[in-house]
Amino acid sequence: MTVKEVLHDTETKMKKTVEATQRDFSTVRTGRASIALVDNIKVDYYGASTPLKQLAAVTTPDARLVMIQPWDKNSLVDIEKALLKSDLGITPGNDGKVIRLTIPSLTQERRSELDKVLKKIAEDGHISIRTGRHAALEVIKKLEKDKAITEDDKFKASEDIQKLTDKFVKEIDTILAAKEKDIQG
Repeated sequence: MTVKEVLHDTETKMKKTVEATQRDFSTVRTGRASIALVDNIKVDYYGASTPLKQLAAVTTPDARLVMIQPWDKNSLVDIEKALLKSDLGITPGNDGKVIRLTIPSLTQERRSELDKVLKKIAEDGHISIRTGRHAALEVIKKLEKDKAITEDDKFKASEDIQKLTDKFVKEIDTILAAKEKDIQG
């Protein structure tokens, strides 16, 4: 493995970490309607655990409403049960044709709780990125020990890995700041 391959591999893993962190952020309810709220909902549909997105059209007609319109009207009750069992904390309204999730305004207490959740998600992302940095540095040290690269190459690669780490940690911090702003509304 070359230094270039190590850097490329590390960058790819760090990008995936940022994407995963962003996905985790999107599941946190901010007081605004978003179809991402129901992304992870699985419905027991004829005995199979099926993603909600495969059973219904999910839209956000306004800032406080998520509307779920099943393609098969018989799945309405199953979708409603799945939503009630989920950790959304929102009671679905069912009119026989569509399910409406009305997003309540956030209380200051709830905003504080959500802020802690967001900080935990961000810290998990930071830890994952630092773990990637550590693994890459170990590979670089091994390359130098095996005489595949010089000591100067090792120091240069270590600097490049640190730059990647700083870049992706900053990306997570930027996403966190935007999400915190959403919560403060």
